[in-house]
Amino acid sequence: MTTRLLISCLALASMSFAADALARGEAQKRWELMNQIRQEKFDLVLPEVMRENRVDMWITVNREGHDDPLTEDFGKGYVGTYGYYIFSDRGGDRIERAVLGIGTALVEDNGAYDIFMSSEDLKAFVEERDPQTIALNYSRHIGAADGLSHTSYQKLAEELGQRYSQRFVSAEKLASDFRSRRVASEVAAFAWAGEMSRNIAERAFSNEVITPGVTTLADVAWWMREQQFENKLGTSFGMPSVYITGPDGFVALSNDHVIQRGDFLAVDWGVGYLNFYTDMKRHAYVLKEGETHLPKSIQRAFDNGRKVRDILKANIKAGRTAGETLELLNGLINEAGFTVMDTFNQPTDDPDNIDVIIGCHSVGNLGHGIGPSIAWFNPERMKYMIQPSNLFSIELFAYTAIPEWGGNKLRIPLEDDAIVTDRGVEWLYPVNQEVLLIR
Repeated sequence: MTTRLLISCLALASMSFAADALARGEAQKRWELMNQIRQEKFDLVLPEVMRENRVDMWITVNREGHDDPLTEDFGKGYVGTYGYYIFSDRGGDRIERAVLGIGTALVEDNGAYDIFMSSEDLKAFVEERDPQTIALNYSRHIGAADGLSHTSYQKLAEELGQRYSQRFVSAEKLASDFRSRRVASEVAAFAWAGEMSRNIAERAFSNEVITPGVTTLADVAWWMREQQFENKLGTSFGMPSVYITGPDGFVALSNDHVIQRGDFLAVDWGVGYLNFYTDMKRHAYVLKEGETHLPKSIQRAFDNGRKVRDILKANIKAGRTAGETLELLNGLINEAGFTVMDTFNQPTDDPDNIDVIIGCHSVGNLGHGIGPSIAWFNPERMKYMIQPSNLFSIELFAYTAIPEWGGNKLRIPLEDDAIVTDRGVEWLYPVNQEVLLIR
């Protein structure tokens, strides 16, 4: 995806969002946007990823009261007992798309599917196509690719028989590739969600919301939640993590602790729009009486984080695995004079060391997505190749000694969402460039 295409699609999307809001209701507008995304994913991404993963047929099972995590991607619909989304590679440019046992006019009208049949037709449907590999949503490493229950697996095996049950394979990598490779309409929707995320967070960390000595951390978190409800936004994280960091680390997190002058605040959160979820952070300092600027020691700590972020942005590229990228980045961070940490949240005691650990994870359909991950906490997905159009949360933690704290270290966590294009990392909204001041 080129930069020019990305900018164009974001601009057009912004104009269409405003125009559509006047012409139709919010629910219909969002349904139409998801249909556009779904059709383009099925047209452009599905053939590529099924063939790369050598999958002839992909079956996703839904039951009443038990939706697969990929249901929103595939268009939802009502299931009475069992329902199936089935994608079959029968050659040519188009993957055949079928729904069996999934109703409502919205599924038929969304334009994404070719065939509508009863769930009782499953065996005949599969036998007619005779796939050599059948991918199912069971996964050891990725929760969002592990939606197939044990009983649903048993039912498939019994109904299709030994001939086809021997051809079952995990859809773990297929689901990751399908979700993490983006079309332009997805990027536009996700960028809008990112802008909403940072706008709400930055307003939360201002005197609009916070009165020192009066406002609690919980007050801030609940205000952010109310903004989500007012703007019809979801979340994949629940309550925003609004916290204070002091000389001894965490002081309090989203509770009834009253915010005081001299506190250093951070928030870690994200919003959900359509089928997309962001993950980002912001920071604020509550000025003491007589202060007009951020203390120099805290500014230095924040600037150290930004320097590390510049290294990440300049060196995350498509065409390498996430693991190879992590090794490269850690080497460059050390060469720049920082100290890469072995264990999260355990900085060295040396006040001269600026300790750093990075966790640039996939983002998109969840706050923690299922694509390639440049992070110690996703070891399996460090094996995955970074592709153009992958969305990443560019996340790092930098620990700098603060003289006023007796040399104890302030943790600066920076995190904003970006896309990897053929040119490298490109931000999707204005990223965190400063510590916000609360007066």
